[in-house]
Amino acid sequence: MEPMAHDFIIAGGGSAASVAAMRLVREFGFSVLLLERGPATTNRLMAMPAGYMKFLARDDFLEMHQTVPQPQLGGRAPIVPVGKALGGGSAVNAMVYMRGQAEDYDGWAAGLGNDGAWSYADMLPYFTGIEANSRFNDQYHGIGGNLRVSEPGHISPTTEQFLMAAQAMGHRYNPDFNGARQNGVGIMQHTYGQWGRYKERSDAKRAFLDDLAHDKRLTIITGARVDRIVVENGRAVGVEYEKDGATQTVRAEREVLVASGTYNSAKLMMLSGIGPADHLRQHGIAVVADIAGVGQNLQDHHEVPVIATTKGPSGYFGQDKGWNMLRNGLQYMLFNSGPVTTTGIEACLFFDPDGGDRPTMQLYCAPIVYLDRDVSAAKPTWGVTFTSCLLRPKARGTVKLRSANPVDQPLVNCNFFGDPDDLRLTVKALETARRLLDTEPFKSAIAKELLPGAAVMDDPAALERYCGQTVKTNYHPVGTLRMGLARDPTAVVGPDLKVRGVDGLRVIDCSIMPQIVSGNTNAPAMAIGSKAASLIGATYV
Repeated sequence: MEPMAHDFIIAGGGSAASVAAMRLVREFGFSVLLLERGPATTNRLMAMPAGYMKFLARDDFLEMHQTVPQPQLGGRAPIVPVGKALGGGSAVNAMVYMRGQAEDYDGWAAGLGNDGAWSYADMLPYFTGIEANSRFNDQYHGIGGNLRVSEPGHISPTTEQFLMAAQAMGHRYNPDFNGARQNGVGIMQHTYGQWGRYKERSDAKRAFLDDLAHDKRLTIITGARVDRIVVENGRAVGVEYEKDGATQTVRAEREVLVASGTYNSAKLMMLSGIGPADHLRQHGIAVVADIAGVGQNLQDHHEVPVIATTKGPSGYFGQDKGWNMLRNGLQYMLFNSGPVTTTGIEACLFFDPDGGDRPTMQLYCAPIVYLDRDVSAAKPTWGVTFTSCLLRPKARGTVKLRSANPVDQPLVNCNFFGDPDDLRLTVKALETARRLLDTEPFKSAIAKELLPGAAVMDDPAALERYCGQTVKTNYHPVGTLRMGLARDPTAVVGPDLKVRGVDGLRVIDCSIMPQIVSGNTNAPAMAIGSKAASLIGATYV
C-alpha cells in the first residue's frame, strides 16, 4: 500500500460520487480520494445546452456497451451508452431534471420495512438541499444549493404545438413535474443555468467539485480505472487502479465507496470476489462474499418512437449546420439566447395509457426527425419525433462478467420487453402518440407519418415487431446492487448502503435502487449521493 492514506476512497466520479465527495469534505471534514476512469473535462461544446447533440454517437466521453442478443427483439443487441468523464452522466446527458414520483421512494421504504429513511418525505431534503432553482422556491424546491436548475432558454413552436395538442386531448398542463403531481404535460426543467454570462450545463463536476479545487482534503485522479477492491480479513481496506498502464494501490482509513455506475459497479464488485459464487468461480475469481444479487435486478427506461414529417420548416432540423449554425452561435455568444440555450427536448407528457392517475409513461417531444440507421433509411428532415418511455418496466436484466480481465466490458442483458406487460403498455402509448399527431394544432402541420405507419398500426403483430425493431435505451440503468433487508438473500446493501458480508464497503450510486424511479435518473443519483454522505457522516460522529 502507498504510505499516504485517505479517510474514504470513491471508485467513480459521477453524479452521486461528486455530491458525496463534496459533502464528506466540506461538511464533515474528511479526506477523500476520488478515482474516475474518464477525463477531467469534456469538450467546451458540452457546456452549451445544445452542444451534447454533437457527441451522441461518439465515444469521446461515453462507454458504449453492446447488450447480449435479445430473442424477444428479434436478435437485436441494443447499444447502451454510459458516461465516461468526471461528472459522469451529468457531463454528457440531455440535462433533464426529473425526480420521479413520491410513490417510488415510498415503495422503497415499504420494502425496507419503513426503515432507513428512504421515503419521499425523507428524500425530499436531499433534493432541495443541493438545488439552485431559477423558477421555484417552495416546499419542493431549493435555491441555496450548487446545482443550477432552470427552464430552456428557447422553446420551439413545435413544442408549443405539442403542449396545446396534449391539452386538447384532456391532459392538464403541469408547470412543475417535481412538485405536487407529475401527471400532465409541460416544459421540463434542466440542469443548466447562468454561469457568469451564459446559460451553461450544470454538471456534477462544476456544481460540486470545482469549488474544492484547492482543498487538500479532496484528491481527484482521472484516467484511473478501478479494477479491484482490496479486502483483508473481511474488510475493504483500499483499491487497485490502473492509470497510464501502471497499477497503483491506495488505502482507505475508513471506507471504500463504490460509485462506478450500474454496469461497472457490479463489474467491480465481482472482480473483487463479491457476487454469485458460482459465477465468480467460472472466471477463476476467489470468493470473498457470496452475494447472489450482485449483477441482478437490472432495470432501464426504454422508448419507442412515432415519427412524422411536417408540411414546412419546423423545429431544429438543420439548425446545427451552415449559416444556421453560425447565426445561432452568434446569437448565443452576443445575447445568451436562441436555439443554443435549449437541449432541443423541451417538453413531455406523463400519463397512463390504462387511464390510471399514476403515470406509467413519459412521452417526449423532439422537434426533429431522427432515426437510427438500423431502423430506417429515411433521412432526417423537418418533423417531430414522439418517444414513449416506459417508467416502471417489469422485466429485469442482468450484468455478468465477460472475463476476469478488468479491461473487458461486462455482459449486459437489458431484457427490454422481457415482460409482456411492458410491450402492452408501450403499444398503447404509441396509440396516444398517434392521436397527438391527429389533434390540432398538430394535425394541420403534419405532412406524413413515417413510423410506424398506418399499415403497421393496423396489424397488431407488425406493431409488436416494430417495437422490437426500434426500442432503445433512455440511458437510465439502475438496480444491480440493490438495497434490501438482511433477510433478503438477493439484497446487496442494507438501508445504510453497507455491503452485506464485507466491512468498510458501501455502494452510493443508482445501482442501489430496488425499483427504478419514474423519471430521469440524474437528479435521484445526486440525492442518493447526498444521503450517502449523511449516513456516512453519522457513522463517525
